Amino acid sequence: MKTRHQSLRARRKRRLQWIVSIGVLAALIYTGYWLYRRDWIVSHNAFVTGNLIPVEADATGIVTHVWVEESQFVKKGDLLVRLDEHRAQTALKQTEGELGQTVREIGALFATHQQMCQKLIGRSSKLARVRHDVVRFRQGVPSGSVSQQVLQNAEDQMAALDAEMLEARSELEAIRARIGGTSRANHPDIEASKHRFIKAYIEYTRQRIYAPVSGYVAKRKVQVGDRVQPGDSLMTLVPLNHLWVEANLRETELQRVRPGQLAEVAVDLYGGNYTFQGTVEGLVPGTGSVFALLPPDNATGNFIHIVERVPVRIALREDELLAHPIRPGLSTVTSIHVDNTEKSPEDSLTQAVSQEYETDIFADELAEAEAKAKAIVAKNLITPDATLDSDCGRVALKK
Repeated sequence: MKTRHQSLRARRKRRLQWIVSIGVLAALIYTGYWLYRRDWIVSHNAFVTGNLIPVEADATGIVTHVWVEESQFVKKGDLLVRLDEHRAQTALKQTEGELGQTVREIGALFATHQQMCQKLIGRSSKLARVRHDVVRFRQGVPSGSVSQQVLQNAEDQMAALDAEMLEARSELEAIRARIGGTSRANHPDIEASKHRFIKAYIEYTRQRIYAPVSGYVAKRKVQVGDRVQPGDSLMTLVPLNHLWVEANLRETELQRVRPGQLAEVAVDLYGGNYTFQGTVEGLVPGTGSVFALLPPDNATGNFIHIVERVPVRIALREDELLAHPIRPGLSTVTSIHVDNTEKSPEDSLTQAVSQEYETDIFADELAEAEAKAKAIVAKNLITPDATLDSDCGRVALKK
């Protein structure tokens, strides 16, 4: 009986030792975990986000072709949508004709200027001759070699020619006011008509809508037969090689968060199979409620104290995104290692350097339009360009 009692006590002692050992081990594990995780802030209110590039119409027209569909990848410059070009092409041809007509009208104005110059020079020579005759007649009147009537007729003719000179000079000055300081190729009327042509040309080219950046097509709204206006949304492009996480941290957790700190991002898509390595890029300068559509008005008296949340931007590496694709909007569990607090919370590591921050698909439109306008001007120039005649200028200014 005593042996059995000792055996029971021994088993109880061993069990107690096991329980104590397990408790001590659990305490050690918890302590180690706490020591390790005390420099980490974990947020389940964190989501993947990125740039959503809108594709909008910039011209008026009816959709005739839609070349892409949702989830399709497109490269920058790929043709997405095409509008009916008939009206835009008609307007372009009209402005082309108006530009040519304006060039010819300005050329005719320069020709009229030259004609008035020659007319003024001829009248000036005739007036000089009559003045010379009047001087001679006045010298001959006292001696009786010239009658008073002849002198009077010459003086009347001189007065008439002088009036004609004033009239011609005024007409010439009016023409000079329209063409002075310009040439047949750069007259203001031609420049205005040329830019109307350029505007029509850009309107014509915008009937074809190209991808501003490379990305995946989403939220395609446009359909064949739709009549679109400038600003109408057609679809959205999503570049999946540049995404980041927006972690909404409680204001009580922000004291030690700094740009440059490392972060671990577990996306629900992959569960525990993969963890993304991120970097804190910056803290949004305001809580989420400040940027809400209807911000709360705490001055009304209906105040309830709640812990606000501040979005923190966490960058993801492009190579990881390519190896493990994710999508904007996915939920994540984000952990930030807050041991490094050297930087200021006002610092930012964000940079607008990726391809979705710039597009050059419109870069050549203006140069092409100007080249076409220049060709139209050159085609309609009848005579070579020339400056105003200097002799005509001297005669026009002579009093």
